[in-house]
Amino acid sequence: MIIKGVPKSSYVIWEKVFYGCKPGHLYKLFAPYITFCEPNNTWFPIDEACYKKSCPTPKVPNGGAVDSHIGFEFGKEAHFYCDDGYYLKGEQILTCKLSGDQVNWDYAIPTCEKILCESPGKIENGKHTNSWRKVFEFNELVTYSCDPSNGPDEYSLVGESKLICSGPSKWSSDPPQCKVVKCDYPVLKHGRPVSKIKEKFSYQDEILFQCLEGFYLNGSNPVFCGGNNTWEPKMPTCIRGFKPTHPNKPPVVRYPGYPNPVELPPIEEIVELDSGVIALIIFTILVAIAIICTCLYKCLRREKKG
Repeated sequence: MIIKGVPKSSYVIWEKVFYGCKPGHLYKLFAPYITFCEPNNTWFPIDEACYKKSCPTPKVPNGGAVDSHIGFEFGKEAHFYCDDGYYLKGEQILTCKLSGDQVNWDYAIPTCEKILCESPGKIENGKHTNSWRKVFEFNELVTYSCDPSNGPDEYSLVGESKLICSGPSKWSSDPPQCKVVKCDYPVLKHGRPVSKIKEKFSYQDEILFQCLEGFYLNGSNPVFCGGNNTWEPKMPTCIRGFKPTHPNKPPVVRYPGYPNPVELPPIEEIVELDSGVIALIIFTILVAIAIICTCLYKCLRREKKG
């Protein structure tokens, strides 16, 4: 605020002083402001009466602006949102800026439009519910199914069977496919399937494997018949030997600042022994002990005879 006219060095009792707002077009006076010199040598009233100009509060049907009840003074931002089932069309953030000698929003006020989806589309050898409709609203659902097959193999529905209108002209996923899916008999070298064997393997049939003795399984287990007539993920392999129980660790010397320690890994990190191998080792040790004892016994008898 500034005093109107030329300020005086002193004022008499009940003399009036008129105030205005500082120039710059950014402030406005809500009412004529006058203060009086009272008999006790004080001014009354003495309050702030100039405030920043504000942009008009935006009205957005089916949505609104955050903290719109506080108001939007010059320099403030308005963050817009929409209610469920609607999407924002336009700028999400607007700023109250100076335009000439007035303040206004830097962009047009956005709108909240209803979320609608067009039909997700027909598929070959299949159909979806409510196929007669051309427009679907937010969160509405369609369910796909396959037609009966005229051949020896039935159609499999590959993909998501249920689609939801999740955004403007946007479905939760692409439409599925209805097609015949057949996977070849799974052959695992040095291994065999554990699951029940079938003559035909169709979409999403699952197979569990195990390796022959002396081999360990490396890779995904189980695998399933995928939509491209192949086993997914990639078929596992059977590797000769014993499966490591710990991941391989890089030598300590590779890390800067470390000395070259002479350190042997724990026995369990070297090899994992199953019960059959352990029994064989114990048997070998016992036989070796028996042979040594027999030799010692014969040597002792020879010495006594000598």
